[in-house]
Amino acid sequence: MKLIPRFLLAATLASITATFSLDSQAQEEVPVLHEKVTPLPTDKLGPFAHTGDGKILAIDSEETFISSDGGKSWSDPRPMKEPAEKGIKVSRERAMLRTKDGTIIAAFMNLNERKWTWEDKLHDAPGAVLPTWVMRSEDDGLTWTHIQKMHDEWSGAVRDMIQTKDGRIIFTAMKMQNDPGRHAVLTYSSTDDGKTWKASNLIDLGGKGHHGGVTEPTLTELEDGRLWMLIRTNWGEFWSAYSHDGGAFWRILQPSGIAASSAPGLLRRTESGRLLLVWNRLYPAGKNAWKLSGGDGLWSETPVSNFREELSLMWSDDDGNSWTDPVVVASNINSSAKTSARWLSYPYLFENKPGEFWLTTMQGGLRVQFSESDFPSR
Repeated sequence: MKLIPRFLLAATLASITATFSLDSQAQEEVPVLHEKVTPLPTDKLGPFAHTGDGKILAIDSEETFISSDGGKSWSDPRPMKEPAEKGIKVSRERAMLRTKDGTIIAAFMNLNERKWTWEDKLHDAPGAVLPTWVMRSEDDGLTWTHIQKMHDEWSGAVRDMIQTKDGRIIFTAMKMQNDPGRHAVLTYSSTDDGKTWKASNLIDLGGKGHHGGVTEPTLTELEDGRLWMLIRTNWGEFWSAYSHDGGAFWRILQPSGIAASSAPGLLRRTESGRLLLVWNRLYPAGKNAWKLSGGDGLWSETPVSNFREELSLMWSDDDGNSWTDPVVVASNINSSAKTSARWLSYPYLFENKPGEFWLTTMQGGLRVQFSESDFPSR
C-alpha cells in the first residue's frame, strides 16, 4: 500500500521527549504515515482508559487528565496526591486499564527511586533499583488506593495489562538479574480487582548486557483460556510464553516465529475479537538486512537489530496462528536525523470506540489514529 506524508502539529512533536534522549533534529521532520492513518488531536501519551461516563482518562508522571471531546481538549491537571505522598513519580513505561467493576488500575516504575549502577568492566549493575508499583482508583483517577510496591529490582519497563474472562487482572514486569547483568520477565496477577497481587515464576533465558536477556512482554488471553505472552529478545524474533492457569506459572517457552527488532511490541484483543500486533520489524519493509549492534556483552551478548525507524501492524483472525501481511503505519526511514532520533517505538494502543484505535509511541512522539475497517483480513 502507498505511503503518503501527513503533517503533524509541530507543537505536538515539540512537546515529546523520548526515554533515550532524542535531539532537536527529531522535531524538524515528521513521519510518513500510511494513507489510512491520520494524526490525533492530542499530544498525550498512552495508555488511556475510559471513565465511567464515557470520557477518556490519561495519566502522566504526577497528574491525570480527562477529555470529554475525544482528546481535542483536556481538563486541568489533577495531581495524584496519594502517590506523591509516597514519593512516587510514574514512569512513561506503564500500563493502565478500567476493570469490569469500574476500577482504574495503573502499574509503573517509580522514577524517584531510580538507581542505575551499570559498570562495563563487570558486565553488571549490582544494586540497581527501579521498583515496580501498582495502584487502583475507584473514582476515575481522582484518588488512588492500594498503592503497592511489587519489587525493588531494576524493572526496565511495565508494558501491558489485561483482564481475563474470569475477571483476573494480569500485568507484565521485569527484574534485572546479576552475574552477569541481564533481564528477566514475570507477571503479577490479581483476583480481587487489584487489591492484592501474586507474582508468577520468573522467566530468565540467560544473556549478558544492560539490554541483554528477555524484556518488555505484551500479553493476551486466547480463546481457549490460555494466556499468551510475546517477549522482546535479542534473537531476531519475539519469544512466546504460555500459561494455563491465569498467569500463575508460565510453563511453555518457545520462539514465536514473529521476526522482530530488539524493541517491544504491543498485542491487543480488539472488540471485534481479532488480535492486533503493533511492533518494529526486524528489517525495513522489503529488505532483508539491517546494521547490527551489540554483541560485546555491554548492550547484548549477541549482535542485534535495533531497527525502529518503521512501525508496523498486522491482524490475526485465528488467535495468532496466521497473520495478515504486515503494513507500515509510520516511517522515518528516510529521515536525516541521527538514528535514535528517527525511532518510532514503544507503542501504546487504545480502542477509543469499537474498531477505532489510537496509536501513540513513547519514542518518536507518534500520535495517530486508524480504523480497523481500513485494514481487511487479507
